[in-house]
Amino acid sequence: MPRFHSPQSERGGLLASFPRLLLGILALLALHSNKSYGVLGGATRAPDGSLTIRLTGPANLPADASHDLHPSLASFSIETAFFETFVGNTSSPNLLTRRLLETLQQRTGTPAEIRIGGITADSTYWNSSLGTSSFNFIDSTGALHNTTIGPGFWESVGLLPEGTKVTMNLNLEDLNYQSAFDVAKSAVEGLASGQLVMFEIGNEPDHYHSFTPQNYTSIWTKWADDLTAAFGLKRPFFQVAATVEDPFWPYGAPGATSQLDCVSALAAGANRDGVVASCSEHSYQYSVCDPVRTAVATLPNLVNHTRLAMFLDLWQPRVQAVREQLGPHAFVNGEYNSVSCSGKNGVSNTFGQALWLLDTTLYAASINISRMYIHQGGPLALQSSTQLNHGGLSFYDLWFPVQNMNGPVKVFPSYYAYLFITEALGFSKSNRIANIYPGRQANGSSITTAMGDDSSGQLVSYGFWDLGGPLNSGYPSKLALLNLQIYNTTQAGTVIRPNSTFDISAYVKEPMQQVRIRRLQASGADVKEGDDTLWAGQKYGTGLATGDIREELVEGPLVHVQASEAALVFLY
Repeated sequence: MPRFHSPQSERGGLLASFPRLLLGILALLALHSNKSYGVLGGATRAPDGSLTIRLTGPANLPADASHDLHPSLASFSIETAFFETFVGNTSSPNLLTRRLLETLQQRTGTPAEIRIGGITADSTYWNSSLGTSSFNFIDSTGALHNTTIGPGFWESVGLLPEGTKVTMNLNLEDLNYQSAFDVAKSAVEGLASGQLVMFEIGNEPDHYHSFTPQNYTSIWTKWADDLTAAFGLKRPFFQVAATVEDPFWPYGAPGATSQLDCVSALAAGANRDGVVASCSEHSYQYSVCDPVRTAVATLPNLVNHTRLAMFLDLWQPRVQAVREQLGPHAFVNGEYNSVSCSGKNGVSNTFGQALWLLDTTLYAASINISRMYIHQGGPLALQSSTQLNHGGLSFYDLWFPVQNMNGPVKVFPSYYAYLFITEALGFSKSNRIANIYPGRQANGSSITTAMGDDSSGQLVSYGFWDLGGPLNSGYPSKLALLNLQIYNTTQAGTVIRPNSTFDISAYVKEPMQQVRIRRLQASGADVKEGDDTLWAGQKYGTGLATGDIREELVEGPLVHVQASEAALVFLY
């Protein structure tokens, strides 16, 4: 039967939840008098728009720092229908995808985790006789109705870097247990021992069947129990929720507790039999699912820390509640990207998105979201009757593994953000992170422009404390300094590129201590080519580094960061 999905799936949250966000802004303004953690410094702005920010410390691990960071913080969600497109098959493996994933793994020693799922998971079926890895039924209008996978699909999964952990998303929307069972059985039998680490039942179930926490949980729990028993799975083995609607604001607003989400599912008894390993929720800050939201999905709106942090702060109470019940790494963002309905050309495929991705991942880590699975795939017809994109691969993908109607094989600037993140993590398993500028109030809320961020959401700083390193919690081992001020290539020759300054003297032991700096750079925020993007002086257009590593040695406490640039500072 043809599958016609809800036009609100992967819908993006900013405009749809604008009334709630507006209330949130007003509520945050009312908290202006609350005492902050004291990490703010004074800022001065020059006539050219450049800023100087003094980070005031203290240097020791802040009270609001995260738990130990997960080595697979920077992970991926790949749409089921497009998985073979990205990875290839045993006859024709996709070497670009393999190289890009291995390059990330080399920096941490741990592969990025892969969640195979998305909206097409709820129309994916198993056929043991299928002669190809997968088959997508696409009608004459280009609408993708369903996906069938066969034994070769699991051979394709085996092409991922050795040690890659996989979460498999099963079909809930059909309410057909046998169909979900068949796919689950094929995964258990088809994957190498230890590779399959979790099942997820349903994708964004808050968008179909008018599910409530109670009736969703009654079905979900029975299926999870039955699958656990059928395959002898070690408890816990399931990821609950995978919901996408933004949390209501304020947190105690009428209707907030009746939303289907991680917390309400747990409250309804999802883990009564100990089957829940973790909770997943999805987030899309902007959307092109309809013309109204398309209009506000702009680069300046996207690349702004205040907007980004206020959006992610909506999840803070849920993150805290889930961690208290299931453990420190139990809340993940199992699917996210910048602009839902497959991104926006000139926004999601730019260096500006790379800066957004860097800030989003680090800020999410700072509020204890354990892993971030950035979504990869392509536009899905019938996802929305008014969506901007049709066909090809998504403009928010980090790379195009094959030539398609939206462009040739290429690596996009956003991939370089994951290089920055994995290098910041390194091989340590005891890193903690804190947002040290603009920081957060004592109640956990972000400090907005009206409450001490003199950079208007343009300058951001994070500290990494390696509790297993020689400095322990006394000083950070690294700083991430982001300048989100938009500078486009179209301004070159007419506008001098602003160059803001971070005074990091509070975080170094000696006034003239030498530090190392690696930079994430492009000629402007509007750059769309990975080959016009640099991480530490190197390009990764083929999946492998080309060019020499460029690293600066700087004495003294001042670090200059250009508009639309980020720097990773190695302090010790």
